[in-house]
Amino acid sequence: MTGTVIRAAGGPAVTARSSRCITSAFSCRAIGWRRAVATRAATLDNYTGVVFQQPFEAAKAELAIVGNTNAAVTSLARVDFHPACESAINEQINIEYTVSYIYHALWAYFDRDNVALPGLAAYFKAGSDEEREHAELLMKYQNSRGGRVVLGPLSVPELDLSSSDKGDALYAMELALSLEKLNFQKLRQLHSVADEHGDASMADFVEGDLLAEQVEAVKKVSEYVSQLRRVGKGLGVFQFDKELAAAVAAAGPA
Repeated sequence: MTGTVIRAAGGPAVTARSSRCITSAFSCRAIGWRRAVATRAATLDNYTGVVFQQPFEAAKAELAIVGNTNAAVTSLARVDFHPACESAINEQINIEYTVSYIYHALWAYFDRDNVALPGLAAYFKAGSDEEREHAELLMKYQNSRGGRVVLGPLSVPELDLSSSDKGDALYAMELALSLEKLNFQKLRQLHSVADEHGDASMADFVEGDLLAEQVEAVKKVSEYVSQLRRVGKGLGVFQFDKELAAAVAAAGPA
């Protein structure tokens, strides 16, 4: 039986009978494929039944970790994250919080009624917020890599700015410069730990999200120190404070 001729646009002619045969063949293949998927899924339920071929042989170790039902002990997201990198990130978190703590103390000092330098107060308040944001950024990255955030104790800042012969404004800004430089050095060490253990992701994170901004911070505070050394302790500080207040307001939230 020849059957009715069916011709698709631009395609060869097939009969209705042959069309039914083709449809039947595809249906058989689809049924077979579904059975194969079901069988494979059943096999995956039992990890010992999975047969790995190269280059997936290395997946066995990761599959054993994923198969661990005790999620409180082992992070499911952790992969190629060295304990030394995890520890170094926690140390940097503590550094960022410590600098934030000191800047917060400086904000409280310059906000006092018998000091009344609102520009410096606003500058150190914004700096404190920014350092805390850096700490939270590091904490978020730590969690994304499957590490565990461990917060350390903070030292109480003991500041007596009024006793400085340089004047409180210059003394505070020089202190800020030393802290920003220290932070830069610590970030370099953090980057070195990432390089040492071949962690390209962590190295890229430190470079792109932290180090570049830290270079700019060191340059900015260096300029403020130079300006305060030039203006002295009197009216010049008052004028510097007004300009700093305007700069902080123009910059907006950190």
